[in-house]
Amino acid sequence: MNTSSIQTITLAGGCFWCIEAVYERVLGVTGVESGYSNGRVRNPSYEQVCSGETGAAEVVRVSFDPAQITLREVLEIFFVVHDPTTLNRQGNDVGTQYRSGIYFESPEHERVAREVIAEMVASGTYRSAIVTEVLPLADYSRAEDYHQHYFAQHPGQGYCAFVVAPKVEKFRKTFAAKVRPE
Repeated sequence: MNTSSIQTITLAGGCFWCIEAVYERVLGVTGVESGYSNGRVRNPSYEQVCSGETGAAEVVRVSFDPAQITLREVLEIFFVVHDPTTLNRQGNDVGTQYRSGIYFESPEHERVAREVIAEMVASGTYRSAIVTEVLPLADYSRAEDYHQHYFAQHPGQGYCAFVVAPKVEKFRKTFAAKVRPE
């Protein structure tokens, strides 16, 4: 693998444990890191983000090798494993920190993100409007160590068993060809 070709996109799709757990299993993904971005406070803590006062989203930075998986495929997975039609909410997780967002670092990534969304709107993939924001990445900070690889370390924890695990299973069934061999 040529590490100079690795690309990164930052995604918000509810609780970062869910999105992280999925992308850790995706063939071609070289790194996954939970964090916070696009808020009003630099380097917020988890408690600050959960208060809703920072404006930051729980995000996952996904690094991937475009020779193995395209940005379009990364985003197709993203739109299957979360609901992009609920504003500031994923299931029982409610607040601006749980919004749907794609935070890009290049004009090409913005273009692809907007194309994927436009294609889903045109095809009627969702009955409700897609509310996913597409913005430049701003003020990213890594989440605390205990949030990293959370599902892998705590698969039996209640939230993981009942919320994260079904999303991982949906990914495995929908994108079988993209599941990393274990």
